[in-house]
Amino acid sequence: MHKRAIKHWVIPTILAASTVVKFAIGLASYSGQGTPPMYGDYEAQRHWLELMVHLPLRQWYTYDLPYWGLDYPPLTAYVSWICGIFAHWINPAWVALDKSRGIETPDSKVFMRTTVVLLDALIYVPALLMFVSSWQGTRSKRTQEMSLLTLILQPALLLVDFGHFQYNSVMLGFTLLAINFFATGQDLLGAFFFVLSLGFKQMALYYAPAIGSYLLAKCLFLGPTDGGRLFIRLAAVTATTFILLFLPWLPPFAPVSGILQPISRIFPFARGLFEDKVANFWCASNVVFKWKTWASRGFLVKLSTGLTALGFLPGVVGLIRSGAAMSKTKFEASSVKADEKETPPFLPLLPYALLTSSMSFFLFSFQVHEKTILLPLLPITLLLSGAPIGSSVYSWGVLVNNVAVFSMWPLLKRDGLGVQYVALLLLWNRLIGHNPFRRPQSFIQYLSMAVYAAALLLHALELVIPPPSRYPDIFPVLNVLICTPVFFLIWLWSIKCGVEVGWALGGLGGQAAERRSSEDAGVAATTTGGSFRQSGGRTVSMGYAQTSKMEMRTTGIRGSSVFSEGS
Repeated sequence: MHKRAIKHWVIPTILAASTVVKFAIGLASYSGQGTPPMYGDYEAQRHWLELMVHLPLRQWYTYDLPYWGLDYPPLTAYVSWICGIFAHWINPAWVALDKSRGIETPDSKVFMRTTVVLLDALIYVPALLMFVSSWQGTRSKRTQEMSLLTLILQPALLLVDFGHFQYNSVMLGFTLLAINFFATGQDLLGAFFFVLSLGFKQMALYYAPAIGSYLLAKCLFLGPTDGGRLFIRLAAVTATTFILLFLPWLPPFAPVSGILQPISRIFPFARGLFEDKVANFWCASNVVFKWKTWASRGFLVKLSTGLTALGFLPGVVGLIRSGAAMSKTKFEASSVKADEKETPPFLPLLPYALLTSSMSFFLFSFQVHEKTILLPLLPITLLLSGAPIGSSVYSWGVLVNNVAVFSMWPLLKRDGLGVQYVALLLLWNRLIGHNPFRRPQSFIQYLSMAVYAAALLLHALELVIPPPSRYPDIFPVLNVLICTPVFFLIWLWSIKCGVEVGWALGGLGGQAAERRSSEDAGVAATTTGGSFRQSGGRTVSMGYAQTSKMEMRTTGIRGSSVFSEGS
């Protein structure tokens, strides 16, 4: 399209084609189709529409809990309420209280599928467009378009939301909007959108340690006066947004105990350590050590909390130390006043911290299901989206995305999404230029070949050999044992890259930070093996341009045109 001088049609064509793909996936079956009495996630989401439309607010979290009682935060309930109003207006039978349970008429299914596509188009797609323009704005148009294509057709998210049936793109879209606003120095807006992400799905807590530590590092970076002011503003925005979301369950609209209704449903510790067969530490180790037999639920909650905290601690420490160290290099010997809208030079650490935190939660936290792998996939796919083919980041990003889809195969098979599973994997890998049969030249490429071979072998065995009656779950367990080591390695890789980028930026030690100027830090970050610049992102260039602009201000030189173009 570039060669034919119609390049301005590339982005609209990508958006239109991806929408067609999403609707095409929706032509297949979904979670729980034709399987009474509980059906599946599709029925849960549809049932919530009927509850929100017909019940008062105080009953949303208490009505008939055994049959798909609401267990998501209030923003999901409000969105379900709006969708329910439209459903009731079109056809009241779709959301008739109690009488519509298990409804699977063709027109109701079209409506439900359309709500997923529309909410995705309203929140997630604009967040992707903003990411491409702000984080990669200084790169070529073709690179930006390829980045968008990589992200918008990510197979795992498409299969879960538009096949299995959920609204994860809304939560991920709010988080991505928050990251985008952090990258442009609009931290209050970023905090607001991240609270919306938490208010839509509690799984967004996987990102909370990284985002919280980034904002704290930003406050340290700005110094006591400006940093303290920003801290107070962030606290006010965060608290106010949470209060507004939970207002119907707070005094004076409800008794003090009313807040326990949503809280007890949002955090379901009574469900157990994990659901089904999940490719994380607990399920994989459970093959040898039966955790539920040898430890009480209370002990497992404490143990999983401790391991999760240890898992995300490196990313948190890296960000906070960088913010503290760089504040000295910026303002101690300078008369320039810190501007809270400036993008800090340690912004490149944020994607790696997000990956470290979310993968730590997936591997070690309590009550994980297979679909939560979508959270670590967001930062790794952002890193992948502009990485050169054959680079380390590209290889890791493709491997983790492919293995994540494979890890959900038992779920997708149960939902009848086998054709979509194969088609989307082939399409996405072809579009991003990945050739799994290319001659390996590095550890990650050898690892990829071994993992793909194991996955194909397992699929072949599953086709020709029925599971033995003594071990009916043998194939899902083997799936877990193939996937878990890859997820564990990507968690370690994210920590390694975070350390490398932090070291290159001069933020891991006070003396190194004092010796290195802001410009040198930006340049060094672009040459480090694990840097985000080499990953294909533009975080480093934005941070470098902003810090250069701050230095130029002291000499009267105009700000960096690179940042102006990128933002």
